[in-house]
Amino acid sequence: MKDIPEVVRKSLKAMQKGEITEHFVYMNIARKMKNPENRKILETIAAQEKAHYEIWTRHLGEPARPNRFKVGWYTFLARTLGYTFALKIMEKGEDRAKIAYDEIAKYIPEAAVIAREEDAHENELINMLDEERLNYVGSMVLGLNDALVELTGALAGLTLALSSRPEIISLSGLVTGIAASFSMAASEYLSAKADNQPNALKSAVYTGVAYIITVAILIAPYLLLDSPFAALAVMLASVVVIIFAFNFYISVAKDYNFKQRFFSMAAISLGVAAFSFGIGYVVKLFLGVDV
Repeated sequence: MKDIPEVVRKSLKAMQKGEITEHFVYMNIARKMKNPENRKILETIAAQEKAHYEIWTRHLGEPARPNRFKVGWYTFLARTLGYTFALKIMEKGEDRAKIAYDEIAKYIPEAAVIAREEDAHENELINMLDEERLNYVGSMVLGLNDALVELTGALAGLTLALSSRPEIISLSGLVTGIAASFSMAASEYLSAKADNQPNALKSAVYTGVAYIITVAILIAPYLLLDSPFAALAVMLASVVVIIFAFNFYISVAKDYNFKQRFFSMAAISLGVAAFSFGIGYVVKLFLGVDV
């Protein structure tokens, strides 16, 4: 190690710590995996990470402890948001480390082999992924998008037309949202059944749950705030946050284009809200509706 510059040695220590950390992450997720094929692949990658760690340790002459926070964090992400999302987020960190691999390989030829094996990790993961929730992304998008467009527009219009009665706005929005969630779930079930899909009921459940969660988030400001216009502002901010969070999750888990999907959904939802707000103004001004 004497001929290796200190800056490269420092990178090598970071790689060593990263390998043992990721070994424990893979093992933790593998232990909870029900699919035996998926579990076997994760255990294989975990063993590979440990082998890499041992190579770095041999060159450094000293062991390293795993980053317990990262182990806990990625394990938590896997259990709450799914192992697909957690592992792909972690793999993106490995992509950023390729520069370090290239530099280390100038002094330790084994680093080039390790870099190629690290590249194979993501391909293996993509090929093995069979997570139920991701098989129903279309159903979740249907429920989420419909709730955002329909309820955002309804609440915006009601806010101006019935600004003096915030309780009527929240009640109307809640009733509309709940009824629409059951309607969307039923429509998804019938559509899936018509296409002879074996999991029509699950598709309907994912659609309905995505819809009702969105309804709850959008209605909450009207139940908690006295001013309907303040509630409208918070509701619109919530729409942007929901769209951002959902599209970030899907873009990572399914390798979709985040920017395109985010701006498309945001433009549609906020555009409908602006249009509906205008309709509320027209109703209030010309039809004399002022409860």
